[in-house]
Amino acid sequence: MTDGVLLAISTFPDAATADRIAEQLVTARCAACANIITAPVRSIYHWGGKLERGEETMVFFKTTTARFAEFQAKLKELHPYDVPEIVAFDTGRGLPAYLQWVHDSTTTGSPNEP
Repeated sequence: MTDGVLLAISTFPDAATADRIAEQLVTARCAACANIITAPVRSIYHWGGKLERGEETMVFFKTTTARFAEFQAKLKELHPYDVPEIVAFDTGRGLPAYLQWVHDSTTTGSPNEP
């Protein structure tokens, strides 16, 4: 494996939007996997000069450092928000076979099953 594995997080206005975009990112191999939290996440934030509250759907994506720039660009393009949440964390550690699967799944060709 030549690069690190990232856990990227984003929120969406609803589960249908999250599902549609997650499927596109996994199909394009920008992400190996997307875990969609279907229970609403309650968000409190400032936007447009006022305090906002809302319910959103959270998604955890697994990608690699090599694919992150493409992942981020495609997610930003597909996302309905003006400024989508896109944050990523280096996993640092994990089951080696799983990390290899993430790497294989974000490259062209047939990925190995975990």
